[in-house]
Amino acid sequence: MKKFLVNDTFIDEKEVQLSIYDRGYQFGDGVYEVIRFYDGKYFKLKEHLIRYIESAEKIDIDTEFDLEQLEMLFNELLEQNSIENGYVYTQLTRGNAPRSHIYNKEELKPQLIAYVEAATRPISLMQSGATAILHEDERWTKCDIKSLNLLGSVLAKTKAHKEGAFEAILHRGDIVTEGSVSNVFVYKNNKLYTSPADNFILNGITRLTILDIAKELGVDVEETSITVDFLLSSDEVFTSATVSEITPIIEIKDKGLIGSGKPGEVTKLIQAKYDEKIKQL
Repeated sequence: MKKFLVNDTFIDEKEVQLSIYDRGYQFGDGVYEVIRFYDGKYFKLKEHLIRYIESAEKIDIDTEFDLEQLEMLFNELLEQNSIENGYVYTQLTRGNAPRSHIYNKEELKPQLIAYVEAATRPISLMQSGATAILHEDERWTKCDIKSLNLLGSVLAKTKAHKEGAFEAILHRGDIVTEGSVSNVFVYKNNKLYTSPADNFILNGITRLTILDIAKELGVDVEETSITVDFLLSSDEVFTSATVSEITPIIEIKDKGLIGSGKPGEVTKLIQAKYDEKIKQL
């Protein structure tokens, strides 16, 4: 039976009880993280937890635990479970209170939960590539916060699924932001492009890892606004995310193929270097 982490206590899955008065349930009032692990070892645990704490601070939630304490708890969570490959989902809400838009920090105790899920690497998808749709970005303007308010992403991702696509690439007017659950990279004219890490995207941990990899490979990178037309005329496009890793986008539905319609060579180089980093854990 899986063990869940609830605040600082490990509890059997069947014994976990959460209140309907939790502000995460009532208002989506909280933040979350998804952290990958391979062969029982975390990938970029510290980076994820730093962002976790920063997201909480941005919405005025005081975390009970510091970075060192969180690392200890999350490592213990893996030890408490027998899953070798997968991810940890964790969320921190403002806590339980009678329903009111106004909150009083002095009367609230933030609630942290975390649990593990088994997951294999998406090797086939990364090798073959995937399709995407374009979708207007209807989310709020604080996308740099990894908040529980994911309705816009849910609707976009579901629309893509219904149309037989892997991902929805979001845009505000003519400017591409990111995917519904991923960051977006474009390769064109011997340069790699990605949207700047402002309030319109989440600065993904995988995104940051790819930027480091590009430097190692000597690939020029520019963090700048990308137009829809620029993306459609590019040589390569790929998305990045913790669970789906680096996924080549080979076609935009109803718009045509990206480049040759196959995963590009630069994408493959970055995938190979990412794979090396996983094997070095």
